[in-house]
Amino acid sequence: MKTLRILTSIALFALAARPGGAFGQTLTNLWTFGSGAGQSFFPFASLIQATDGNFYGTTGSGGISNNGAVFRISPAGTLSNLYLFAGPEGANPSAELVQGGDGNFYGTTYAGGTSNNGTVFQITPTGTLTNLHSFTGPDGSNPQAGLVEGSDGNFYGTTYLGGASGSGNVFRISLTGSLTNLYSFSGPDGAFPYAGLLLAGDGNFYGATYAGGTSGSGTVFRISPTGNLTNLYSFSGTDGARPQAALVEGTDGNFYGTTYAGGTSGSGTVFRITASGSLTNLHSFNGNDGGNPWAALVLGSDGNFYGTSYRGGTSKNGTIFQISPTGSLTSLHTFMAGTDGAFPQAALVQGSDGSFYGTTVFGGTNGVGTVFKLTVPLNPPANQISAIQFFTVFNTTNIAVLIPSVAGETYQLQYTASMSPTNWINTGEPALSIGGPLILTDIMETQPSQRFYRAVITP
Repeated sequence: MKTLRILTSIALFALAARPGGAFGQTLTNLWTFGSGAGQSFFPFASLIQATDGNFYGTTGSGGISNNGAVFRISPAGTLSNLYLFAGPEGANPSAELVQGGDGNFYGTTYAGGTSNNGTVFQITPTGTLTNLHSFTGPDGSNPQAGLVEGSDGNFYGTTYLGGASGSGNVFRISLTGSLTNLYSFSGPDGAFPYAGLLLAGDGNFYGATYAGGTSGSGTVFRISPTGNLTNLYSFSGTDGARPQAALVEGTDGNFYGTTYAGGTSGSGTVFRITASGSLTNLHSFNGNDGGNPWAALVLGSDGNFYGTSYRGGTSKNGTIFQISPTGSLTSLHTFMAGTDGAFPQAALVQGSDGSFYGTTVFGGTNGVGTVFKLTVPLNPPANQISAIQFFTVFNTTNIAVLIPSVAGETYQLQYTASMSPTNWINTGEPALSIGGPLILTDIMETQPSQRFYRAVITP
């Protein structure tokens, strides 16, 4: 008969980084934008990875009419322009695309259209573009941010200017181009929403305004799909100021974001805010570790957040950083304004291969922007260890350790008998993760007095 028995021996589990250090990141320049005839440049917006595995993005300038473009780039760095804007149908896109449930891409342009106040457009994966709406002013003007698809199949977005008070608005638009102004900002409730919206798990949208609020330094707000807006927080300066990026929802149900200015050094912050509006400043940039984060954070598969700062770093040309949910920040890359780029304005996107992809507005060999890939060894956070079980089956002692893991990484369980080990001994077979929880085991013929365990990510 099989028996299950909890052992009384003491054990310690620590999740260790891969041999050689926690970070061995590598940045690769995938594309340098050119300023020659017909070439587009200045990629202000984030990339998205589509269902075909390629990345899609926009440039704010260049092209035949110098009105920007929509482009596609493969993970290996092969780029092609899908569409060059001419003006009447839109011009100078500064926002990322979103792929709708119908497989097409949807986006905004800052200018162009019938009134030169910007547009909302649809573009197919093969490059056929349809102008869905041209803003006129009262219905919004000059959208800086992209769209988000709602659970109702419509798209929701913000305009930086326009609306009833000229301070921007929140709108809904259908797939056929029927636009509804859900809310117009007036100042005390926020003003100039530079950032896009986030559709949260509670069914509401969350966003930020660049200005307005009680101190004029910007706000965080919640808005229902029907347009009922609640001001969750007004920045005062020392806690952050001038948020320009969308929020991201963490696994803890809180929201995480950045401010371009404010904080203890005036160089911007990373913050966490609850759904009820309680804000915590996780990090204030000081210039050396980055400065003026323009872009949103992205939640990595390892549970940490990854982001870019527009300025700062050792060369003052911007950085890429990692920050934990508790605020521990690590600088991963400082841009040197050379082939690696300079001044990243857009958020990163984690590709299906685990690497992070992004753009810089300047830098590269032509000085007008780049597309890059950053490969970072991702280690699951140690505070997410799920369980350790000790039991005896058929006269053997079994140790089962449940850990979080990252797809594609290989994990090895190790043990030592001392709290101050001189060496760690492999036990059990290495396990290749497909993502999610992973069980590592140690099977022994006799029960030891004590063993201390850790898992390492093997090269």
